Amino acid sequence: MMMQQDQNISIDIRDLKPSEITKYLEDLGEPSFRGKQIYNWLWKHGVSSFEEMTNLPLALRNKLEEDFEILNMSPDLVQKSSDGTVKFRYVLKDGHKIESVLIPVPSENRFTVCVSSQVGCSLACSFCATGQMKRKRNLSATEIFEQVFKVNEFCLGEYGRGLTNIVYMGMGEPLLTYSNVKRSIELISAEEGLSMSSRRITISTAGIAKMIRKLADDGLKCKLALSLHASLNDKRSQIMPINDNDSIEDLMEALKYYYEITKNRLTFEYILFDNFNDNEEDADALAALCQSFPVTVNILEYNPVSGVSLIKSNENRFEKFIKMMADRRVNVTVRRSRGKDIDAACGQLANKE
Repeated sequence: MMMQQDQNISIDIRDLKPSEITKYLEDLGEPSFRGKQIYNWLWKHGVSSFEEMTNLPLALRNKLEEDFEILNMSPDLVQKSSDGTVKFRYVLKDGHKIESVLIPVPSENRFTVCVSSQVGCSLACSFCATGQMKRKRNLSATEIFEQVFKVNEFCLGEYGRGLTNIVYMGMGEPLLTYSNVKRSIELISAEEGLSMSSRRITISTAGIAKMIRKLADDGLKCKLALSLHASLNDKRSQIMPINDNDSIEDLMEALKYYYEITKNRLTFEYILFDNFNDNEEDADALAALCQSFPVTVNILEYNPVSGVSLIKSNENRFEKFIKMMADRRVNVTVRRSRGKDIDAACGQLANKE
């Protein structure tokens, strides 16, 4: 039975499947409806102790306390920017640190959280602070969910309303911990969880072609963004080694398949680097990539990272590139840097001592 374990190893009850909790309760002679009660306490209310599960008998609460733990991540550091952006650093049960970011735009009634999916990252993109950390491990579905829950609670307290959008654009590559990401989305969108629409969730990937196809096959009802950042293979390989395995051509074929299955509009994330990917040749190549399916290009302003030679495009080149995209009839949104007065780049705060 699942309870036969080393007494020194703590089991977080949230890591159990519903069927495992039901089996545990059956073995205790408890009615099955207790499982749903426990599930609601864990995912809808986000309790941090069994004592808070007040509709459970005291004897059952005590037994749960004996057999399990609720191993919450601990808030370690919070940075608030003058533009409203809030960056949270959390310490996990094994001591690793991750970060989440709240990006509020009250004037548009939009409150977005950017969550991490891994401790560090194995893809080593040259412009990314997280890539300098190397991957330590994947986050569990519970740890991903808890980021959303905690930032949602903060948002409710600060703005009187909850999150409107969730983006998997923090530390790590979401499609390399796919099963945990998928499970976390199920928890976030479930009625017994946070009841947030999966249509307001975006997974951002550096480009894992076979997993993009799996995402389509599994029918996960969320949005997909590709961190493109260069529209020519030679340039993209210089800054994103993953391109050597999953070329732009391979990714376009996978994205065509994804669109054919889901009919979801896609997003390309494109950071403009000065005199690297911001000239007319790049604009032509990027526009060509936008012809195969409906796509929006998010033009991003770069947050500098210590030790990285790439710098953001100067204002003239930035505006000129946007005009080149408009001239080529590409649907573009512009995302200016947020949190410039704090550790804005992804991974900077988690890697900071």
